Order: sequence, then structure tokens, then C-alpha cells
Amino acid sequence: MMPTSAQLRFRTILFWLVPALMLAVPMVVNPYVLFIINGILIFVLITLGFNFVIGNLGQLAFANTAFFGIGAYSSAIATTSLGLPWIATIPLAGLAGALGGFLASAAALRGIRLYYLAIITLAFGELMRWIYVHAKSITGGTDGLSMPRETLLGFSLTDDRVKFYIFLVLTVVLVKATLNLLRSHIGRSIMAVRENEVATASLGIPTSRIIVIAFMWSGFVVGCAGSLFALHTAYVFPESFGMLQLIVSFAMVIVGGLGSVLGSILGAVVLTALPEYLRSFPGMEELFFGLIVIAVLLLLPQGLASLLRRLSPIFIERYYRE
Repeated sequence: MMPTSAQLRFRTILFWLVPALMLAVPMVVNPYVLFIINGILIFVLITLGFNFVIGNLGQLAFANTAFFGIGAYSSAIATTSLGLPWIATIPLAGLAGALGGFLASAAALRGIRLYYLAIITLAFGELMRWIYVHAKSITGGTDGLSMPRETLLGFSLTDDRVKFYIFLVLTVVLVKATLNLLRSHIGRSIMAVRENEVATASLGIPTSRIIVIAFMWSGFVVGCAGSLFALHTAYVFPESFGMLQLIVSFAMVIVGGLGSVLGSILGAVVLTALPEYLRSFPGMEELFFGLIVIAVLLLLPQGLASLLRRLSPIFIERYYRE
């Protein structure tokens, strides 16, 4: 059952109401919780970009950590070496991530799919991490790069409250842009490629171009998240973009729901906040984390987004594949 026009209007109101209410968050939470919330906003973008390729496009590609690292290092290098203000490096990080998406999609353009594409994109991520380690004159090598202290309109960018408002605005903008893209003819073509690439090509749709666009948008979103991450941690080093980061991001996509924008948000919220809560059980964090992921997959194989869809039609996403 698809949502009615009234329910769609309510969903639109809800989309803008939630971030509007979140504007009060820095006033009611302590600095530690605010730091975690800032991390959640970053992972919402990471998961959103990752899900765009493996969920919406339907390609098993693991270049997500490469886009993330490219965005973070682009922002860090631009501020430390070029002297640019951090806020100006966000679009640069996004464009660098999009370029990474173009390079990662080269394998897909050669007709490589499924497990082969997964291995190649995984290798691309590891290649980028090798570059971060060995290009010491640019990336700082294993020591990484420290972000300089900056201000924006007189406000210190080391203040988590300032970061929160910047992160919230960028997250809302990119989530909305992704929704609009999915509703466009390009988005419909992306879904068509996922369902049947051969049939889509037979309709005269340039599937190769669509694949490149999907990878580049994924790279742009995750690259922007990398720029936020660089400011959030104030330090960028290679180990932040390794296999552990990939596993966590993939878990967020699966737990939230493949191909679901709402699922990307839910997966990021749950699996970013949960490890922080589990710190109360030293030595058991990994066990509890794994058990919760397994439980969600067994009880809700379509992710947490499917639970909300059962509760109300307003959470049904038109382009989500059941």
C-alpha cells in the first residue's frame, strides 16, 4: 500500500521538522553526547553514499572507504598545505571523492560485476591506503595530518556545537539531494539497471553512463563526509580508512536496509550510538555488536526500515525494492 497524498505531505513536513527540532540538541546534551551525535551525522552520509551503489544501483562494490579517505585527506591537505579555510574544502573533498568514484567505476565499465567488482573496488581502497602511508611528503605517512585550528564568522571550529550545526545542514542538504536524484529520470534509470541491466540497455538507456553517475554521486557524498570527519577528529591518518571502517559501514547498510535512504539513516544512528553504549561492558563490545547485527538480520532481513514501513505507510519508499 503506497502512501496517500496527505501522507506524502506529512512525510515532507516530518522530513523538515526533525532537523528543525534537532537545532535545540546542543542546548540539552552534554559535550560527550554531542560529540557522538556529530559522529552519527558523518556516518549517515557515509552509509547513504555506500547504500547508493550497493543498494540502489545493485552493484557489489567496496570502494566506500577509498572515497571516505580521499575526502578526508583532500580536506586536510587543502587546509594544511594550501592554506584554504576548512569550510571551502568541503566541495573540494566532495569533488575529489567523485573523481574517486569515476576511477572506481572504470572496472564496472569493462563489464565486471558481482564478486569480481567487489574484489577490484576493495583493492582500490587498499591501494589508496597504501598511498596515504607512502606519500609522506603530502599525507604525512603513518603520522597523518593534524587539522589547524580555525574560526568561522568568529566561532571556533573546535567547538562541537558549531560543528553540529554545520554537519546537520550538510547532512540534510545531501540527504534531500539524494532523494531528489532518486526521483529523477536518472534515479529511475539507476533502479532499472539494478533490476535488469540488459533490459535497461535495450530501452536505449546508456547504462554505462548511469553506472558512472551513481559511483560519482556516491563518491561525492562520502567525500563530503570525509571532510567532516577530518574536522571532527582534528586528525587524519591511514588506519581510519581500513577494513574495519569498511565492515562497520557495510553493517550499517545491511542493518538499516539495502536501497533505503531511511535505512541508511537508521543504520548509522543505531550502529554508531550502540558501540558507545556498549563501552559500559569492557571486553564484550564486539560480542554484543555482532549479536545485535545477527539478530536484526534474522528477525528483520530487510533492515530496520522495514519495521517502520510496517508501522505506517508514510515510511514506504517508492524506489525501495522489497
